[in-house]
Amino acid sequence: MATGPRYKVAFRRRREGRTDYHQRLKLLVSKQARVVARRSLKHMRLQLVVPKPEGDQTLVHADSTELGSYGYTGPTGNTPSAYLTGLLFGYKAQKAGYENAVLDMGLQVSTKGGRVYAALKGIVDSGLDVPHDPKIFPGEPRIRGEEIKEYTGTDIPAMFDETLAKIKSEFGED
Repeated sequence: MATGPRYKVAFRRRREGRTDYHQRLKLLVSKQARVVARRSLKHMRLQLVVPKPEGDQTLVHADSTELGSYGYTGPTGNTPSAYLTGLLFGYKAQKAGYENAVLDMGLQVSTKGGRVYAALKGIVDSGLDVPHDPKIFPGEPRIRGEEIKEYTGTDIPAMFDETLAKIKSEFGED
């Protein structure tokens, strides 16, 4: 173990592997609201966070479990549910008066076509302005869940289309 007068112990959250302080500083210096995207095996969570001197303030939140109220009965840890969660989040953020933000993935690995980018596509399709490269989005069949249908036997694309229509009708878009 390193000891001595020049040794500095890293912050606890850095030691635990929970925070990249260099990345966080860049996001905070931008002075823009952050779309904090966190995924787990079963869920996708999105938050619109604004930094304040006393601590970050969460303004808008969307979770993939909310899709059940729109008739989505499929699993909530897949790409179609991530897209729908992003779309729902984007509409909520616009309704709250926010027009732009930057994506904060935290320590998650950036994978082209992954669930985080499916959620980002939903956010962008809702009309929220988030800087992105369109090449990172998953393909349309993957977003609709056509590949999942082959493995599970569940009609995910039909459920996806119904839920998409319900979300758009609630927020006044056809």
